[in-house]
Amino acid sequence: MSAPLEQLLRDARIDLVLSRIEKDESVIKEVISHLDSDIRSVKFNAILILGEIGQKSIDGLSKLKECLEDNDWSICREAARTMGKIGNMAKDSIPQLSKMLKDKEESIRKEAAIALGRIGEPTSEAIAGLIEALDDNSEILRTEAAKSLGDLGTEAYEAIPYLMNSLKDVSWAVRTVSAQSISKIGRGSIKAIPNLITALEDPDWRVRYRVSTTLVDIGEAAIPSLLEVLSHKNDIVRKIAVETLGEMKISDLKIIERISDLLNDKVEKVRGKAADALRNIGKMAVPYLINTIEKSNMSMKNIIISALRGIGTDAEEAIPVLINLLNTPEIEKQIDPTFINKFKKAILTFLEDPRSKKASFRVEVARALGEIGINSEEAVYALAKALNDPKYIVRRAAALSLGKLGSISSKVLPSLINALHDENPDVRWRASEALGLIGVNTDEIISSLNGLIHDRCDYVCESAINAIDILSEE
Repeated sequence: MSAPLEQLLRDARIDLVLSRIEKDESVIKEVISHLDSDIRSVKFNAILILGEIGQKSIDGLSKLKECLEDNDWSICREAARTMGKIGNMAKDSIPQLSKMLKDKEESIRKEAAIALGRIGEPTSEAIAGLIEALDDNSEILRTEAAKSLGDLGTEAYEAIPYLMNSLKDVSWAVRTVSAQSISKIGRGSIKAIPNLITALEDPDWRVRYRVSTTLVDIGEAAIPSLLEVLSHKNDIVRKIAVETLGEMKISDLKIIERISDLLNDKVEKVRGKAADALRNIGKMAVPYLINTIEKSNMSMKNIIISALRGIGTDAEEAIPVLINLLNTPEIEKQIDPTFINKFKKAILTFLEDPRSKKASFRVEVARALGEIGINSEEAVYALAKALNDPKYIVRRAAALSLGKLGSISSKVLPSLINALHDENPDVRWRASEALGLIGVNTDEIISSLNGLIHDRCDYVCESAINAIDILSEE
């Protein structure tokens, strides 16, 4: 025999009650009837269950409203929480919930604020109550009040000045949610732009991130103010401002020119964000990236080339510049792989580039050509030359990019075949992989790949076998 519902409520067997409701929704009426119980646990758990089933609790709304004024604070709190879970159908409870925002019990104030946001009805009482709660001593209530104002949507536009003031709150959570809510309210967001720009100086990165996201949501109306602070004395502000403009991805020459100025900023992080922003904007930004390469230091060159690489084939006008950057004197001639020549080559390489800074730069160039030069024979020939670079990391990157370029790399097959004999296993690996991707099956290629299936490095053997399998299927 199953236990009476009252006993289940007394014992907090919520799962069993919900299971009964799932089988028979008439049980809901019985649960509602227990809202009149004098036993606290029965009443409390009845309210909790009605919250769990949400809008199916509509017949219990009048009794739940009575529970909002119960002498037991925990009953009041749970009733407020349930009203929020029921949602817009509980809008008649807004006057009571708004008053509860002033309750002496913090948890009641919190649940009332949450409920008003979930109900989502922008009445004057709800808006006024939540605005007043923005000045509450409780951080959690200020946070929930700010969030709920955003949930009320565009009709809560009168709250924007107060939310702007909350951007100065001592709590990062309040500041962050306030910025988010300004964005949600939307209709009056333009009024908040000056305060949002000021908030870019906030010491907490989470707040700055949220403010940036809000400005992106606002869109073009925020651009003049963002352009103005690109010259801000605070490098953090410059950095987040240029990042925000980049996220907007607006192809406007005025914006691009102002962002490109920051490619020469005295702070490297700002320069990096400027390059990222131009990459996001895309094709129209390519000339500005190209023009900055020559006067940049090695680190910045890498960043700019990476940005061009991210733009992809739309950056094809950068190919001649990249090819020129890839060349080194050693690339122009083939060096016989004898011991003496290898030794000479190593000495010359070290004397020219002891710390490999230039090599890492050429690696970035080779990678970029693999993304940008899909239809460029010039890029293919430049990468083929790079297979003779004195640094193996450059040769490896060149082989990898030739594979990415696909069939157009068939014009330099002899260079890739020669790279199968490279002294470095990573180069042999990428060269064999590239031959498989290019997809040209000749006796010479198959024979050369067969020569690697017993290579001393397992991954080279595996790559050669895979390439042979791919070519055999052609």
